[in-house]
Amino acid sequence: MSMSETYASTETYSVADIEIVMRRVCADLLMIAGSTKAVTEEKARNWAHDIEVLAKNGYLRMVDLTLLYAGVEIRAARFVVNTDSGELSSSRPGGVLWPEIPGAELRIILSYTGAYDAVAKEKTKNRLRIGWVASSADTSHAGLTSGIGRDYMSNGYGMQRKDFN
Repeated sequence: MSMSETYASTETYSVADIEIVMRRVCADLLMIAGSTKAVTEEKARNWAHDIEVLAKNGYLRMVDLTLLYAGVEIRAARFVVNTDSGELSSSRPGGVLWPEIPGAELRIILSYTGAYDAVAKEKTKNRLRIGWVASSADTSHAGLTSGIGRDYMSNGYGMQRKDFN
């Protein structure tokens, strides 16, 4: 951003908008959990719960979900928060079902905004259902091909989903 540009911090969305978008993300997580059978529905709901808590507080930047078999990436989806989603068009959850591969695992990695500092972590600690730990996993999905994604939005709040096959 150059010095001559200005930035207005006017939020054009509410907590209700975040909830609408998160319902769609939750539906995707549940569909992926159901089709792969790599995690239980309860675990997928716990992921969705924590993602929503973090999103409502402005702490969530990105969610990366990867299906791995023997350490090899099979499928992945990346959900990126967009708080200026006027240019997005909303999609329905879903898409191509992920495969069920016995012994495969689902890995989920969250990326946070700069606002998620020690005070923020303490504030949300008792509201999260999962004890999230640091990860150094590569989420570039270099071995997969980037496919068509979908956008979920409500007013100015959105999540852009990018699929990797």
